[in-house]
Amino acid sequence: MTRLDQGGLTLRQLGPTVYLPSAVYSTGFGAIAPVVVLSATGLGASPAAAALVAGLLGAGQIAGGLPAGVLVDRFGEQRTMLGAAALGLPALVACMLARDVRLLAVAVFLLGITGAAWGLARHAYLTEAVRPELRARAMSTLGGVGRVGTFAGPFLGAPVVHVLGVSGAYLVAAVAVTVAAALVVVLPPVPHDRPHAGPLDRPRLTTVLRDNAPVLRTLGSAILLVGALRAARQTILPLWGAGLGLSPATIGVIYGISGGVDMLLFYPAGRLMDRRGRRWAAVPAMALLGLAHALLPLAGGAAGLTVIGLLMGVGNGLSAGLVMTIGADVSPVAGRARFLGAWRMCSDLGNGGGPLLIGAVTAAVSLPAAALVVAGAGALAAMLLGRWVPPDRPSRAP
Repeated sequence: MTRLDQGGLTLRQLGPTVYLPSAVYSTGFGAIAPVVVLSATGLGASPAAAALVAGLLGAGQIAGGLPAGVLVDRFGEQRTMLGAAALGLPALVACMLARDVRLLAVAVFLLGITGAAWGLARHAYLTEAVRPELRARAMSTLGGVGRVGTFAGPFLGAPVVHVLGVSGAYLVAAVAVTVAAALVVVLPPVPHDRPHAGPLDRPRLTTVLRDNAPVLRTLGSAILLVGALRAARQTILPLWGAGLGLSPATIGVIYGISGGVDMLLFYPAGRLMDRRGRRWAAVPAMALLGLAHALLPLAGGAAGLTVIGLLMGVGNGLSAGLVMTIGADVSPVAGRARFLGAWRMCSDLGNGGGPLLIGAVTAAVSLPAAALVVAGAGALAAMLLGRWVPPDRPSRAP
């Protein structure tokens, strides 16, 4: 196994310290993902209001990006993650005990903020600790364990929900957050788990944003489209299946197959980016996602939709760790965590905007039109990434 630094860390050695807590944390959030809407409707919310409450999770991630960068820069990764857990636990208890949809909405929004803080802390750590020639594999593995946790969470939560009702999912998440925080405390400390500079040496957030505005305008715009494409596929695939008259079970199987292919590709995607360069994964991934959306109007049944779901899974799998890797590549040494907070906010804006784009175009025109619009966004993302992503992989630290 290749070493990550002169101290002898390897990807395998990072597993317990870095990847295991993140996998547990993601499993908890995966457990609540299917039930937020059900909690809202159970409190009397209309379907539209329930969808809005669920969307506040993404809104919280967007709102939490910049503050999380400041916290990581000032207090370090470990304290930021423990702070996220300390805020997440009462938010989960509030979700569990809420008797008013407004309290549920506030709690879900807070959960989004905690997710942003946790994710940024891990991203900032790997950016600092991992040698550039292994960076994509480290980042794609982090993204991969997150996807595995999100995939496994609903299955772990289902038996508890069966016994305790919807509140059981929040209990599973609370246990997962507690275990993840405990792992952060008891596992050996990792390098760079500290504030990166003294108070006088830290650039202000406004300074970091101003100095890196050209990168955020160009590559940040492309990353926004990447986030939109990823989120759009999660929305449009089940909507198309419902439009074809497929049963929920069949749609679930197709969605699961697509997700399974996605998860299998996270390490090969990172290896490809490390060996050949970021463009070799970025451009094909967005092109495949765009092509899959363009082919949706041709899917006339379960078989066709399965093929398109597989294509989406391959495209999304190739992009595993892409946003984090490129962000690490272009991040400045001074104010790095603050820059990464802005970088992740670009992606989170896309994640929130993708489903909204589909809804708006579908309402104004039709679902096939929405698929074609997203396909166009995929072509544009591939073009922008091909133009602005550096052609060669980094071979040394900045």
